Amino acid sequence: MEENNTEIKKTEAFPRTFWTANVTELFERGAYYAMASFVVLYLGRLGLGDYWPSTLNGVLWFLVYFLPILSGTIADEIGFKKALLGAFVLLAIGYFIMGYPVWFGGATLLAKSSSELTSGYGIIIPIILAITLIGIGGSVIKPCVSGTVQKTSGSRATLGFGIFYMVINIGSLFGRGISYFARKEWDLSYIFAVSVACSILAFFTVLFFYNEPKQEIKDKVKKSVVKILIDMVLVLRNLRFAVFLLVISGFWFVYAQVYNVLPRYLEMVVEIDPAVDIYTMANPFVIVFFQLLVIRLFGKFKPIKSIIIGGVIIGLSMLINLVPILLYGNVREGVNLLWVTIPMGSLFIVLTVALIAFGELFAAARQYEFIGALAPKGKEGLFLGYANLPMAIGALVGGPAGAAILNEVMCKNSTMLENGLLELDPFWNSLGWIILMGIGIASAFFMWLYNRWIQKNPV
Repeated sequence: MEENNTEIKKTEAFPRTFWTANVTELFERGAYYAMASFVVLYLGRLGLGDYWPSTLNGVLWFLVYFLPILSGTIADEIGFKKALLGAFVLLAIGYFIMGYPVWFGGATLLAKSSSELTSGYGIIIPIILAITLIGIGGSVIKPCVSGTVQKTSGSRATLGFGIFYMVINIGSLFGRGISYFARKEWDLSYIFAVSVACSILAFFTVLFFYNEPKQEIKDKVKKSVVKILIDMVLVLRNLRFAVFLLVISGFWFVYAQVYNVLPRYLEMVVEIDPAVDIYTMANPFVIVFFQLLVIRLFGKFKPIKSIIIGGVIIGLSMLINLVPILLYGNVREGVNLLWVTIPMGSLFIVLTVALIAFGELFAAARQYEFIGALAPKGKEGLFLGYANLPMAIGALVGGPAGAAILNEVMCKNSTMLENGLLELDPFWNSLGWIILMGIGIASAFFMWLYNRWIQKNPV
């Protein structure tokens, strides 16, 4: 009996590779989120102007979410362990090059982001190279780690991915927290030192503890790059799938503004030195503490209904920023929260990030479920391989478009205060938030129309 119980316990335990993959993901997410909240501000303080920071950040997100279509196949060919080791080398080098202009290139960070492009090629070329390396490295991590979780979870894939999703958000909190102390102790460029350190820790975790997960190799079809591109054309020729990708991209367009518009708005309008890393912790906090509750209360909703609710929530998250503008008239007015005083505008940015996290809980995971159901029978895996395209599209468009909404709409007719912050015209400031809200609501509305269309035209 004791021997049988021991065997049962062993089969119930996740294998070591499962936990190694999760620790690896924790360090990788720590590396990414150590710098994510401040990328646009860092690039702005290097003199990249009003548009390049958000545009380059959008390119980074695009690479991370689009390239897994190719990098996942390469990882399958060479093995997850080799792919992960190579990816963390790329990430460590990429994060190092991001900090290089300040550490060794003689660049000086401005006290505040510049509105004009003043950087030379000595800064622009390293930054573009760094973003390329980080994008490629990050795109390899996603399919390798999620693939490992899937292969090692067995019949408990739901629990396995629940743990995995929780670890992602713990890594997010970890990275943001460490980078806060690093930039306070030294300067803003040292957020990339945290990213380098996390990437190195992830590299050695894989090197010493990660074992290639067992997989069935029966009749495995090798895909060439040409075959992948052909598959992409075939997938996107499916009108139902292509329209769905386009419509839900609106959700991810608004989501991308957490790392494009919100940091710049805080720095330009609300605070001289905003704690963006601390404020954006509201996202992982909400997900960690409310994920199970949302699943329990709303998990039985149909995926399309859940996605629509997520779109409405993310739209309303932008609209609440009208409260300090219209009711208080001053986004910089201090609010006492226990032992801390923060500006009214910053408080509502925190609430915005928290609401966006709720929208993410409703929409993000359910889009994969919906795509799986939408795919033709037998081609679910092929279609799910392109499930990250909405995030890639939303980020790529959201970078420059978000900068345009901020600079051309919100900041129109603004005046400069003595402390360097902008006093915005309430009408134009409100209009900018209404436009962002409208994109989220429009995404939800068109998703509702899309649902009616596919119901009236069943396959």
